[in-house]
Order: sequence, then structure tokens, then C-alpha cells
Amino acid sequence: MADVHGSYDRLFVAVPNALSASLDEAGGGASVAVFVDGEPVVDVWGGFTDATRSTPWQRDTITNVWSVTKTVTSLCALVLADRGELDVDAPVARYWPEFAAAGKEGVLVRHVLAHTAGLPHSNRPTSAADCYDWDEMTARLAAQATAWEPGTALGYHSLTQGFLIGEVMRRITGRTVGEFLAGEVAGPLGADFHIGLPPQFDRSVAPSIPPPSHTEEFTASAAGGTEGAAGTEGGIRVRDGNSTAWRRAQIPAGNGVGNARSVALLMSVMACGGTVGGVRLLSEATRDRALEVQYRGEDRVLGMPMAWGLGFGVFGRTFGWGGWGGSLAVFEPDARMAVAYVTNQMPDPADGADNRGMEMVMASYDVVTALSR
Repeated sequence: MADVHGSYDRLFVAVPNALSASLDEAGGGASVAVFVDGEPVVDVWGGFTDATRSTPWQRDTITNVWSVTKTVTSLCALVLADRGELDVDAPVARYWPEFAAAGKEGVLVRHVLAHTAGLPHSNRPTSAADCYDWDEMTARLAAQATAWEPGTALGYHSLTQGFLIGEVMRRITGRTVGEFLAGEVAGPLGADFHIGLPPQFDRSVAPSIPPPSHTEEFTASAAGGTEGAAGTEGGIRVRDGNSTAWRRAQIPAGNGVGNARSVALLMSVMACGGTVGGVRLLSEATRDRALEVQYRGEDRVLGMPMAWGLGFGVFGRTFGWGGWGGSLAVFEPDARMAVAYVTNQMPDPADGADNRGMEMVMASYDVVTALSR
């Protein structure tokens, strides 16, 4: 069994055991954290940061969590909503007047958060380099028409969601999403999570490791979709995500860097009604509004049934989202629990569904369910 380090409540021993088994099978490195009532009951890690297995994963190792970033960006938007600075029922154009072009006056902020805005892709081929140019990407989205009437259909906005909600936030605050996150959300909580990674953290980054049968040219897909079905026509490669330019950029839908401890801590805000460790970021009313289903139906991009609240996938009474490569963040308000699994080892598409993160989640649920009886 692979060595696992860290700490955990003995009742949750199944979680580190699941991590050890997963590392034996898949390789790479990973961290898992479970928070209940805003406190860590599991905080463990193991494996290696590189494919050659020469550098052990450490307590402070962080890695790109890809689309798990969306959950953190959405939390930042909800903080603004709770302060009364952002109205989720308002047109995007109220905050970003240029966005009204091409008949988009009816696109609401909540449509963006729920992936029903009708802008799942840029209407031009998009490379990773394009994503580094904030003004270029937001200008493209402001100029193009929607693919459907906003609010009437669902289609995963794999990369565009971050630019859309991020520009709304920038117009309100004068700060990028990453700056707002650092100053108003992650900073007060002490969460080691970044969008636009400062250079001093580079030493702690574990690069993404492509699937065993692929190279760093392996191309991103929309979460749950098939290879090559990304929200950018040119595709994002593993080597793009491992570049310094990617880390420094503001890509609020896909380039957040952190570990399981930081992600679970941030999601505990949602699990615990808006307050964690004495730090209040949201009212319970704002949190509850975010969990209301905005749309339920077949996703035009992912090709499967989905339901979305304001920035979080809805799976019964569990909420959250996963990222390319296997990282996962979920929370359950009824149990006041948040679970995060963060890994740098991408699974091989030929092996079928990647259940590593869900195994950690289910091990946690088994304990909480038993305790509630």
C-alpha cells in the first residue's frame, strides 16, 4: 500500500485507506481533505509530484485543479451578491454595458452561473495563448450572439464561464477574480488557493501528469465529455496547463491552483451556511439561494442530464463539481461536510469512468451516515 501522510480522525480511516489504494493503482500524487462543521477530520496526502516518482508529495504541494476552479470563482461571486454589490437576477449588461451587443440584453448573471447563458464557446478558434489575454477573450464574448435563448437550455461553459462572471466582478470591484479571491475569500480563511499564481508559490506546484498512454499533448475535454470536446476549438493541452504563462493568467473557470485542504476549507463556507472558523463570508440566505436549481435537463455540451444551482452542480442534496484530470470538490449542507480530492495524475480515457474522487467522497459519507443513525 502506498504511504499516506497527514492526520485524520480514526472514524474516517477508510478515507486514507482509499487514497493509498488509489495511489497504488493510478500513480502520481494526491491529497484528500474532509471538513465537518468547518473543521478538518481528514487531511492526508501521498504519492509523487512527478511521473518518475522522484519527488514526494508534501503537505504544502499544490496543483492545477482545472474546472474545480469554477466552484471557488462562484463562491467569490456569491460574496459580492451577499454584500449587495452583485444582483444575480440582473442583466450582465448592467455591469458590463458592451455585453448587450448582438441581442444579449436578456442574459442574466444567474444564467452565466448556471451555464444557461448560451455562450458555451468562443465563436472563434481559441488557443491557450488567447486565454492569457483577458481583454481579448472578454471582447470576443461581448461581441458574439448567444447560441440559444438564455435560460431555456443548458450547455457547459467550460472556459467561457470564468471570463463572463470574472468580467462582471472586475467591473464591480476593479479587481481581477484572483485579486478578489486573495483579499476577500482565501486570505481571510487562510486557504492556499490561487487564481493567477504568484511566482513565490511555483516551488510547491506539482505539474499535471498525462495519462500513461499519452504525452503532454493530451488535450482537454469538457468535464464528463469526450476527448477533444473542449470549450475551446483549439483545445488545451497538458503542457499548456503546466506552463508558467498558464499559472500566471486569470482563467477563473480552469486554472485555480491549490490542494485538497484549501478546496475543502473554501467549500465549507457553502456547507456551513456561510461562516467558517469565525469568518463570515455569506449569509445563510445567500447560500440557500445558490443551491436552488436554476435549470435541470440535458446538457448540450456534456451530452448528459445535469442540474445547476448558482455555480454548483446539483446532485440531490450534494453540490459541487470536478475537474479535468480527476480533482473533485463536493459539499453537503445537511451534514455540514465538505470533501475535496486533488490529484495531478490524469486517468487514461481508455479505462472508462474515473471514480477516484467519488471513492473518497463515499468513504466519508459512510462515516457521516453511520454517525447520524
